[in-house]
Order: sequence, then C-alpha cells, then structure tokens
Amino acid sequence: MAVIPTITAVSYLNTIPFVYGLRHADNLRADLLLAPPADCARNYIEGRADIALLPAAVVPELTHTNIITDYCIGAVGPVRTVTVMSNTPISTAKRIWLDAHSRTSVQLCGYLARNKWHIEPEWLHMHDYSIVDNPQEGDAFLLIGDKVFNYEGRFRYTYDLAVEWREVTSLPFAFAVWVARKGVSYEITDELQHALTFGVEHIWESITESDYMGKDNGMTSYDYLTRNIDFILDEEKHRALKKFWDAGIRIVPRSY
Repeated sequence: MAVIPTITAVSYLNTIPFVYGLRHADNLRADLLLAPPADCARNYIEGRADIALLPAAVVPELTHTNIITDYCIGAVGPVRTVTVMSNTPISTAKRIWLDAHSRTSVQLCGYLARNKWHIEPEWLHMHDYSIVDNPQEGDAFLLIGDKVFNYEGRFRYTYDLAVEWREVTSLPFAFAVWVARKGVSYEITDELQHALTFGVEHIWESITESDYMGKDNGMTSYDYLTRNIDFILDEEKHRALKKFWDAGIRIVPRSY
C-alpha cells in the first residue's frame, strides 16, 4: 500500500500558489493541513505531518529533518506582511508585542533590535489583537500575515522586517522553507518539487481559485504575490539563513 504523506503549510495569502500546486498535482497524493506558521511547526514537531512549510527559525532545532525543495516564502525587497508598527520611532520602543502566529519573525525582530535598532525592549506575547487598537506610549507591534493589510496606514511608523534585514546584511530573507523527515521517499519530494513549480507558474490561477479575489478582482493579491513575495530558495537566501541561524538570537516573550 502506498504511503500518503501529510503536508502542513501556512494558511496565508503568500502560500496559495503552493496550495494550488499541491491540489492540482498529477502524481502527488497527500493530505493537506493548513495552519498559521507557528502551528505548522507544532504540527510537524508533534508528528502530525511528514512534510512542512516550516518557519525558518525552527529548522536548526530539528534533527532527522532536511530542506527538500528549491522553494520558500521569501523576499528580496519589502515583504509587506512582516512588520513592526508603532506611533513613535522604534528607537524609543519600551515594549514589543509579538504576534502569536509567528516564530521566524519573532527571532528576526530580536536580531534587528540588537543589530540595527539597538534597543532592549520588553518582549510580550500578543494573543489578543485588540491590544493593537489601543496602543500605549512605548508600544510597538510585530504583526505578520494577512492581518497586516488591516493595519496598514494606522500607525505613524511601519518597519518592514525584510527591508530592515537587507539594510543590515545586504541579503534577501527566507521566512519559511520546505522540510521533510529523513526517510520520506525521493519520489514524494520530487513530486512535491514539481507541484510547487506548477503552483508558482500559475499564480493568477491560484488567486482565482481562492478566497482572495476581493473587490478588485484579485489584482491586489496578484501584486503582492509577484512584487513582495519571492518563492525561490536560491544561494543568497541560503546565505541569509546561515547568517540568521549563526546569530543564535533567541527571543522568549513572556505572557502578559
């Protein structure tokens, strides 16, 4: 009997080309489990998935796991949906509220706090997003994913973390990468690569089949997926990941 793997992937706009490719793959049979990034990591670590689009920050912690494709969720310029927002310059932030859906962005925020912003804020979990609607003096908010669109223009300062990283390192960034447990067959990982290629080559079709058509018939989504997201895990992004991992920064926010 053929083994049908479970694949967990991010349930955001930036992943719909991948999801489209997986759902239209000719030769890849798999169960698909969609979740926010932090939950993707949990699904994989706790054994509910064999293959995952995993937050990049989690990868060094894992054993018996390989990066398996030439694709990622990355950015070479502004990523737009990984931001810190505040009403005062980040240099004056006393507290940074951290999106509970994030893993990589939390650690990237810590890297930038140390190496670019030169601040030592209090790091706090943010599970209740109503906090963002009532900012206090000294508050800044790390927000990721589709929810960022709802907050654009509501704060005086917005720091795009991909841009901030590039200003420090001159490198692009990869927020999530595809991994599998050692032992997952090459036939499956090869078919996954083909499915992802198909999805990336059919971005417009992935939008039309999704819930992201919106009032503008999908043009905002298409602009975001083609201008802000870079799906190719190339040599520069591998270099960026090594630099990020080698920094060894670990932010552990406290619950409020």
